[in-house]
Amino acid sequence: MLMQIPTVASTGTRCRAISKIALSVVAIFFFARSAQAFIVDDVTSNTVSIGSKVPDLRFKDIRSVPRSLADLGSHQAYVFAFVTTQCPIVKKSLPKLKELHDKLQGEDLIIVCVNVGANDTIREVAAQAIEFDVPFIFVKDYDLSVARTLGVTKTPEFAVLDHDHNLVYRGRFDDQLRLGGTKATPGRADLEIALDEVLHAKAVSISQTTTDGCLITPSSSPRPSAHTITYYKDVAAIIHEKCTPCHRPGTAAPFSLSSAEDFSANAEMIREVIRDETMPPWYANPRHGRFQNDRSLTNTEKNLIHSWLDSEQEPGKPEDGPSAPEVTDTKWRIGTPDLVITMLEQHTVPATGSVPYKYVILPHVFFNETWVEAFEIRPENPSVVHHCNMAYATSEGASDETFITGYVPGGQPLDLGRFKSGIAYRIPAGSGLGLQIHYTTTGKEEKSRIQVGLRFPREQVRKQLHHFVLDPRGWKIPPGNPAFKLRESHTLKHNADLLGLFTHMHVRGRDMTFFANMANGERECLLQIPNYNFEWQLGYELKPGSKILPKGTTIEAIAHFDNSNFNPYNPDAAKSVEYGPQTVDEMFNGFVFYVDNDEELSIPINPKTGRRSK
Repeated sequence: MLMQIPTVASTGTRCRAISKIALSVVAIFFFARSAQAFIVDDVTSNTVSIGSKVPDLRFKDIRSVPRSLADLGSHQAYVFAFVTTQCPIVKKSLPKLKELHDKLQGEDLIIVCVNVGANDTIREVAAQAIEFDVPFIFVKDYDLSVARTLGVTKTPEFAVLDHDHNLVYRGRFDDQLRLGGTKATPGRADLEIALDEVLHAKAVSISQTTTDGCLITPSSSPRPSAHTITYYKDVAAIIHEKCTPCHRPGTAAPFSLSSAEDFSANAEMIREVIRDETMPPWYANPRHGRFQNDRSLTNTEKNLIHSWLDSEQEPGKPEDGPSAPEVTDTKWRIGTPDLVITMLEQHTVPATGSVPYKYVILPHVFFNETWVEAFEIRPENPSVVHHCNMAYATSEGASDETFITGYVPGGQPLDLGRFKSGIAYRIPAGSGLGLQIHYTTTGKEEKSRIQVGLRFPREQVRKQLHHFVLDPRGWKIPPGNPAFKLRESHTLKHNADLLGLFTHMHVRGRDMTFFANMANGERECLLQIPNYNFEWQLGYELKPGSKILPKGTTIEAIAHFDNSNFNPYNPDAAKSVEYGPQTVDEMFNGFVFYVDNDEELSIPINPKTGRRSK
């Protein structure tokens, strides 16, 4: 304790007392500073000095897969560029880094952009690569362990490793870009010179330079709530709306989320998938487009769930929360179908392993033109059906142009009738329905049979649902290419009311972006999927009337494919890849669904058969 100053004392006594107080304050200050320094030293104790070997680096890729330095493979040089999506110097530096990459094309080096933004999501990390059209690997350093190991404190700061993983350079790109202003021309090209020396097995002449940029800020936990957060009062409504429709008994989800106990039992997994935005499954960049089937969590919802996970995880009283979602008695979400078609064959799904696609023609022929306002694909055993696509087939077969709809766990059936706008799908006379089924294993042998339900229009059909597929051919993805770009476009022949977008690629598919290029020169991004996931082939549905595109608008889709070794799902990075229907091949399918905004068919329909009324 500090000594109290006597209220009455001689001058000398007071001076001695003040001196003792001063010494005590200095001692406390010194101790606090020493303690602080100790903490900093402890945090940075793993920092590698210039010339020393980097033991390991761990991060997550844009697919939310945990990766390490070893996953980058063996190279003569490794460049780690530390970035955020917000730092202005990063934005100005990425084109310079791309220019350097192109200049060194053919050299044995790899460039990795390490995102250290406290609030940057993995989806935003992936979107930055598309925004700046750079072919580099982007990864997320959540805990800043990569930055600490390499001694990086700012963005954009660069660290270079040699073939043996020794840290040989740390610092700026060059001295041109600063927070306080920009020089007309750069002085010494620090990073380029260091790389040239490493690539030619020379000692780096200047191994460390001063970086002027944005200080790296660690992420912080959400602020504590003013009241005690309980599961049933604060969290249950979010989970029931966004998670429970899939996470319940009898579905493909690995566990149920029907109670506070279910949630606590899977707390750490839930924390991770919410942070990585892999659950609820939704892959659209929120900056572009609004979709009525968006199940993603808002930032407020994420913070509330994380606050509960970081607390004592009080369940609270069930009566304080909403009732659990009711599972309706009917098996069909489109209501009782007017026609149900069931597979004749029952498939056997093995306990383990990868199951090739199954193709099935359903036992029903539409002898007459038939109009349908709702389709639902219903697996009798949903736990084994990863996804299922449906198209109609004629005597000429089926194709992308005859695609109708698909099934994914958590997705919605195609129900055009819910909009009450008189839209229906036309099945030509002489057609049947075919299924492409992707099964997933559960650890035990399972049986599977799938039904399809159809509901016919109850009133006149005003508009026909149309679609086209952006499907370029004649391409070949070179071995090892991490960002092979393809594009395709289609010009609208009439005013279109855009209703949906859907992407299909295989395991090398990295991203796809849809644009509307107007006749007046304006360009709008309709949908961007920055980190495409083959396992979650979702449709993105727009509310009718929300996006009218005038005649003459060109719809364009641009996609990138990752045929590199760093792609964890790539079957063989040493091979060229061409178009093909199997997973080891590759595809580019950009589906666009719409109606003619000026069309008025006024077709009377028999609601029992889906055929024209006479």
